[in-house]
Amino acid sequence: MKQRIITGAVLIVLAVLWMFYFPWYAYLAASVLIAVLGGWEWGQFISAKARVAYGAAILVLGGAAVALIPGLWGDVHNHYASFGAPAAVAAVSIAALWWILASVMVLTYPEKSAWWQSSKSLKSVFGVLTLLPFLISLVILHTGNGDIPVLPFESDGLNLLYPMLLVWCADSGAYFAGKNFGKHHMIPKVSPGKTVEGLAGGIVLSGIVAAAFSLSAEHSLPVLCASAAAIVFSVMGDLTESMFKRSAGVKDSSSLLPGHGGVLDRVDSLTAALPVYLAVLSLLG
Repeated sequence: MKQRIITGAVLIVLAVLWMFYFPWYAYLAASVLIAVLGGWEWGQFISAKARVAYGAAILVLGGAAVALIPGLWGDVHNHYASFGAPAAVAAVSIAALWWILASVMVLTYPEKSAWWQSSKSLKSVFGVLTLLPFLISLVILHTGNGDIPVLPFESDGLNLLYPMLLVWCADSGAYFAGKNFGKHHMIPKVSPGKTVEGLAGGIVLSGIVAAAFSLSAEHSLPVLCASAAAIVFSVMGDLTESMFKRSAGVKDSSSLLPGHGGVLDRVDSLTAALPVYLAVLSLLG
C-alpha cells in the first residue's frame, strides 16, 4: 500500500506538470512515450516476444499520425481549413469500429474457443485502433488545433483534464459503490470485480461532475453529450483491457508503475473515452 501511495503521488505531480506546465514539444514527446509504452505492454497480448516490435510499430505509426495533424506545426498546416469535418468522420468511424470489435470480443470471451483469441492479426489491429486514436486525442485536446474541435475551456490543460476527470470519477464511483453495494456482477469471466451497482455509482458521480463543468463551459450541450459518451466508453475500455489480460494470462499489463501495474492499467478507460469525447465534440461543437 505504501508503494502504491508513493507511486500515485508521483504520478499526480507528473500529470499536472505534463498537462499544465510542459512546453508543447515536451508535452508531445511525453504523449508519444505514453502511447509507445502502452504498445510495448500490448505486445504481450499478441505473443510472448512481440513487446519490443509492437512498441516500435506504435512509435512509427504514432509519430506519423501526430506529424500529420494540421495546425500542430504552426503556419505550415494552417491552410487545411476543412480538416475538421473529415477528421470528425474518421474519429467517429474508428470509434464505431472499436466499439463493435470490443463488444463482440467481450461478449464472446467466456467461450474457451472464442474466435479472436488465436488471431494475432486481429489483436494487432485492435491495439492500433486503441492506442493511435488515444494519442491523437491527447494532442488535439491539449493544443486545440484549427477547427477541431470547438474546445469548451480556455486552458489547454483543463481541456484535457476535464474528460480525464470524468473517467477517474467513473472509476472511483464504481469502486466505492461496488465495494459497498455490489451484488450483481456484470461480466464475471472478464472482470469478476465489476458489478451493476458499481457501474451505476460511477455513472452518477461522473454525471454530477459533467453537469457541473458543462454549465460553466462554452457550448454546454455538445460538452454534455461528449461527456456522456466518454463515460459510457470508459467502461468498455476497462473491460476490454481486462479481457486481453485474462486471455494472455497476466494480472497487470506490466510492472512499470510499482503498486499500480503498467501504463495500460492506468489509461485503459482513457484510451476508449478520449477519442469518443473528441469525436462527439467534433460533430456537435
